[in-house]
Amino acid sequence: MQTQAKVKSVFNIYALSERAITIEFGHVIDEGLLQLVNNFNSLVNLHPFPGFYTTVPAYATLTVFFNPLLVSQSYLPGKGCFEKVAGYLTQLKDKPQGIINTLAETITIPVCYDDDFGPDINAVAGLHNITTQEVINLHSSAVYKVYMIGFVPGFAYLGGMPDLLETPRKSTPRGVVPAGSVGIAGKQTGIYPLETPGGWQIIGRTPFQMFSAMRLQPALLKAGDQVVFKPIDKQEFNRLTAK
Repeated sequence: MQTQAKVKSVFNIYALSERAITIEFGHVIDEGLLQLVNNFNSLVNLHPFPGFYTTVPAYATLTVFFNPLLVSQSYLPGKGCFEKVAGYLTQLKDKPQGIINTLAETITIPVCYDDDFGPDINAVAGLHNITTQEVINLHSSAVYKVYMIGFVPGFAYLGGMPDLLETPRKSTPRGVVPAGSVGIAGKQTGIYPLETPGGWQIIGRTPFQMFSAMRLQPALLKAGDQVVFKPIDKQEFNRLTAK
């Protein structure tokens, strides 16, 4: 069982562009920092300022996007957009309601670890001197946390993988990785939501559609969610795909 060390948080704000600023809470991948990011993300969305557009949470940062024209015309004190928005967010941080307990969903995702879907699973097993079945058992035994969404729409970076499976990326990325592919890169695991190039070690595939622009919530996963992988065979994979 992995434990999370307590880390000291910060609250540094810097301009990302004329339409966005980023709040930095720390410099490491840590579940405590993730909670701070998610709490403040919820707070900003509950109390938007004039011109607010959207937020993008990451490992230890939160980027806030806005309409500079609406911000400049707003009642917010300050000489420019950065000063106005940064001042508002700093005041928001100090409000008592700034600590929000966000409820994370636990989502079970079926994965077929067959060689046809996991072309790198044998190499991963060989690298760590364990069997392919042990790779499957280890990978599917953990409860993962979605730290951030990025790279392509709906790509969730999952932390919490067993240390024994820590594996470097491929030296030469693949030109095409099928949608639904489950990969390992360093201490993280993730699922490719779309067909795209990629350099992660592919150990399986899920029949679930991880991203669809036709859904009310296009991405199946969001930052803060918990994920559990459930091994399935090819027959079940094909059945779920057809369904």
